[in-house]
Parts: sequence; C-alpha cells; structure tokens
Amino acid sequence: MGQGSAVGQGSAVGQGSAVGQGSAAGEPGGVEGEGSAQAGQGSAAVEGSAEVGQGSAGESGGAGDVPRRQLAGRRRVPVAPEPAPDMSDSELRGALEAILLVVDEPVSELVLAQVLEQPAERVGPMLDEIAAGYTAAGYGFELRRAAGGWRLYTRPEYATYVERFVLDGQSVRLTQAALETLAVVAYKQPVTRSRISAIRGVNVDGVIRTLVTRGLVEECGTETDSGAFLYRTTTLFLEKLGLNTVAELPPLAPFLPDDVEELADATR
Repeated sequence: MGQGSAVGQGSAVGQGSAVGQGSAAGEPGGVEGEGSAQAGQGSAAVEGSAEVGQGSAGESGGAGDVPRRQLAGRRRVPVAPEPAPDMSDSELRGALEAILLVVDEPVSELVLAQVLEQPAERVGPMLDEIAAGYTAAGYGFELRRAAGGWRLYTRPEYATYVERFVLDGQSVRLTQAALETLAVVAYKQPVTRSRISAIRGVNVDGVIRTLVTRGLVEECGTETDSGAFLYRTTTLFLEKLGLNTVAELPPLAPFLPDDVEELADATR
C-alpha cells in the first residue's frame, strides 16, 4: 500500500520518474499523467492561439478605423489660402506696364490683380501712381481709365500726328450722317429709331445698321408703349473715345445755336 501511495503521489505530481520508481503498475499511470499534462498544455496552446487570433483581429479592425478617422479629421481642417508671392513696388510697376502695352482693350484692376496674384488694393494705387508719373513726365502717351478698365492712350495734343500716321490714305472714317446719328444715340440713349429719325429729320435705318455692324451701337431692349427696339452705345464706343462712362461726354450746350429754343418751337 505504501507503494500505492507512491503511485498516488506520482499521479498527483504527474512525473514519470516518481511513478516508475513506485512499480510497474504505476508506469501506465505515469504515462497517462504525462499525456494529461500534454493535453493540458495543448488546450492552453489553443487558448493562446485564440487569444492571438483575437489580438490580430483587433489590430486589423483598428488599422481599418485609422484612415476613416484621419479622413474625417482632414475634412474638418480648412484649407489656408496660399500667400501672395512677394513682389516689390518696382517689379509690380514693371509687370503692370508690360501687360498694358499688349492689351487691345481696357483691362480691369481685378483682372490685373488675378494675373499678378496681388491684392487689388495694391494694384489700384499703383496704377494711379503710374498714370500720375506719365503725366508729370510729359510723355506722348498717358494711362487712364476707360470703359471700366485701364489702357494706354496717346495724348490729345499729339492727335494730329497720330491721325496723319494712321488714317492718311485710308477711308475708315465714319460719314457725317453716321457721326450725327451716333451723337444722338450717345446723348439720348436709350433711344428708338423713330426718335433718332425725328431728331435728325431723315430716315436712319441704314446708318443704324452700319453703327451696329461697327460695334458702336447695340440693342438694349424694347420700349414699353410701342415695343420698338431701343439703342445705346457700346463699350467699344467708350474705348474709342477714351471715356470711362457716358457721363464723361462733353456737354452739348457750347455746340448748340443761340436760337435753339426758337428752332425747337418752330418744329412743333
């Protein structure tokens, strides 16, 4: 029985050496004990594998959540505007002059500011400074506002020489009838054809078509009562005359005859 107790200890301890020393009958028990221990270790290994699998799954799930969190964070961050490139006053002046030399129509301060990537609050005063500098230096050209923008023009005192160079031998001038009709439209706009004809005393249909073709006059709606087309001057008209708005047209009073009121009464 003492040996049996030894077998019990071997079973309890689960060591083969202690069981073998007890008896031959204890050996199977010892082997069985080792198998049980191995089975227990196997179970622990399976549990460990399960834990590892759970950990891997957790890591995979976490990695999948990171881009979404980062994306959500990016959406909340406002994009800061890019700073305007550094440009000295001399560089800004030179760039503006270079652009103004090649434009074929007045260009606005906003367009110039966008092209040069500079604030419009800086471009406007620089244009005024350039214009004042040209005037003070007495150049044969000047920079002035026209048709809502800026453009270089020859000075009026040199118009005779420019006209001789550009128009000599060329029949590009408007006829007297066209000039008179254009003047009526400029000072009476918006105005209908019938009103223009009444002022001039002749039919102006052909002249109006010529002015529309030249781009100096355009339709701008219809008269409420009669439904007749209304006409007005275009931006090209302002550009050709070097004006910013029609309000800058010279007054008519100095060009009217002294007995204009008597003439008006005679036509009624």
